[in-house]
Amino acid sequence: MLEKILENYTEEQFFTANGFDDAIIGVDESTMKLIYSYKKCIEILMLQMNEEESIEYFEFNVEGSYMGEKTPIWCYDDF
Repeated sequence: MLEKILENYTEEQFFTANGFDDAIIGVDESTMKLIYSYKKCIEILMLQMNEEESIEYFEFNVEGSYMGEKTPIWCYDDF
């Protein structure tokens, strides 16, 4: 998905969350921020830790990180 977004928005600069490229599900065209799937992010982390650790790590170290006005959007798609 990231490759397609970069091809379509060649003039834009996007901030990415390291290690989570496979969790990108789109772009918000009004803010030009990448949109990540919460569920996919947790699945990526679960390759190295259990579910509880993955959720805690994501919420503290990834979601809680502020990278300025281009900070990605986290889509909570796992209810």
